[in-house]
Amino acid sequence: MSHVKAGGTSKNIHDSPGQRLGVKIFGGQKVKNGQVIVRQVGMTKRAGKGTMLSRNFTIHAIKDGTVNYQNRKIRLFSGKSVYRTTVVVD
Repeated sequence: MSHVKAGGTSKNIHDSPGQRLGVKIFGGQKVKNGQVIVRQVGMTKRAGKGTMLSRNFTIHAIKDGTVNYQNRKIRLFSGKSVYRTTVVVD
């Protein structure tokens, strides 16, 4: 006879690394052309002047300058006005 009980299947064993999301360059800091400013999922922050939004919603600088974050009113499709953060490079 076996001296060890049969092992069951284990379910929660897979692990994936973190995506390293968030703000990479804060307001007032200098930025160069092509640098990543914000890595995000969805459009939590919007790209303004001097920035570009890539396919995975990463905001990049398209010119050299300093980063500014501004709260602006955005009108949604439903007509509701909400505040959203806009990233601008001056």
